[in-house]
Amino acid sequence: MLVKERTRLRNRGHVQVNPVLKRQIKARLTLVERQLAELDAEIARHLASDAALERKRNILCSIPGVGPIAAALILTFLPEIGALDRKQTASLAGLAPHTRESGQWKGKSFISGGRKPLRNALYMPALVAARYNPDLRQRYQTMIQAGKPPKVALTALMRKMIELANALVQQDRKWTPKTA
Repeated sequence: MLVKERTRLRNRGHVQVNPVLKRQIKARLTLVERQLAELDAEIARHLASDAALERKRNILCSIPGVGPIAAALILTFLPEIGALDRKQTASLAGLAPHTRESGQWKGKSFISGGRKPLRNALYMPALVAARYNPDLRQRYQTMIQAGKPPKVALTALMRKMIELANALVQQDRKWTPKTA
């Protein structure tokens, strides 16, 4: 909520011409940024106070594309990480495809259910991974070349990332690139 408020205030500040309103927006923006910094520090303190959580966060941050904020969100919205199998993880994240079929009719598959905030938290890391994670970049490019729409390929990447994160936490090891 504070991040959205910060964005809203920044956007307003760019177009505001009245000097009084511009000054008020700047003051509110400073307050929101201070509150965000406080929350970030509190989240970091909480994660550091629990050795198991800190270890999971370090494992998640080792995956290219997953930063400290995404790792904290994953740990918040999927506290069971590391205790599930890959299908359960994808289903809880709402990234398991559901087919629409009835008799001879076959519709498109879609994702639904699960924990929407977790799915939202995985979107930006998947975009980053599509560019900078060598393993996932290759997977993404293969799907695009096979004719998959970019959003479908990105959703598949999100699923792969949460499954990878779950497997790494289960094995208690950091991410390492595949060697050919």
